[in-house]
Amino acid sequence: MKWNVIRIRTTNDVTDYLAGILFDLGFDGIEVTDTVQLSEQEKKAMFIDFLPELDENDKTAVVTCYTEESADPQEAIERIREELESYRDFIDPEAVTFETGVTEDKDWINNWKQFFKSFAVDEDIVIKPTWEPMKEDLGGKLVIEIDPGTAFGTGSHETTRLAIANMKKFLKPGDRLLDIGTGSGILSIIGMKLGAGKAIGTDIDPIAVRVACENAEINGIPVYNGEISDVPAGGVAFYAGNMLDDEEFCKPFEEQKYPIVVANILADVIIPLAPVVRRFLEPGGVFVCSGIINLMEEKTKKALSDLGYEFLCEERMNDWVSFAVRLPG
Repeated sequence: MKWNVIRIRTTNDVTDYLAGILFDLGFDGIEVTDTVQLSEQEKKAMFIDFLPELDENDKTAVVTCYTEESADPQEAIERIREELESYRDFIDPEAVTFETGVTEDKDWINNWKQFFKSFAVDEDIVIKPTWEPMKEDLGGKLVIEIDPGTAFGTGSHETTRLAIANMKKFLKPGDRLLDIGTGSGILSIIGMKLGAGKAIGTDIDPIAVRVACENAEINGIPVYNGEISDVPAGGVAFYAGNMLDDEEFCKPFEEQKYPIVVANILADVIIPLAPVVRRFLEPGGVFVCSGIINLMEEKTKKALSDLGYEFLCEERMNDWVSFAVRLPG
């Protein structure tokens, strides 16, 4: 389906007023593009390592809204202009300009799938989209089927490959695996295929938890939906919650203790997460952390060292690094 696009060019200081006007007029799906830098609080909430450099002198902004293709965009613009007159004390209607266009007729939710193809993570593991048929005999390689949906983790990103490489070194048959920030569930699934006794994943996003459950089932791994303490051998379980902010959420994990914990997130999350992970590891347990861009490497290293973790090894790929560290026994 196509949509009419209405772009309203304005300035940073009035985007909230314009968005309010559009909501009051019944527009949904409003998009704001501005040059206002994120605050430190917003940066942490969105798990962003580095902010883009913005021109402090550039105050321009664009507020975009949409109408159905059959509607007249000029009529919509007239409605917006009329409403702007009521806000003259805050917005100069003459300083606001309008542009119109039409969106392309695309399936935006699924269009990305054309770029996700089967690939080898390493010499042993192949990741395959669920919708793509297997075209050749892979000679006994481990095949993991994934449909990430809107969750992070197809296995193609360097950070996931690095986490897998370190996990393969230290995961022992029968180990209980804790996967923090599970995303699509790919590390939990690979862990189970490599011989883990059970895998438990967590994510702050309930949608990711649902996707992870679906992917585990696709790969023939039983999914358990009860208490953490009752997850059976050979099964996986996924839970939605925040390890950094919710002490009640953390308690059941601390009671279990794990020989291996993996977290493929970002350095800004791994650093405050590291002391929490100490509580989950059994003596001598291994923490595999990935998602660390090289500019944050030394800061992450220091944070782990200060907590008493013993460095076992590191894996590198392009600008990314993954550490495997041990909790002294």
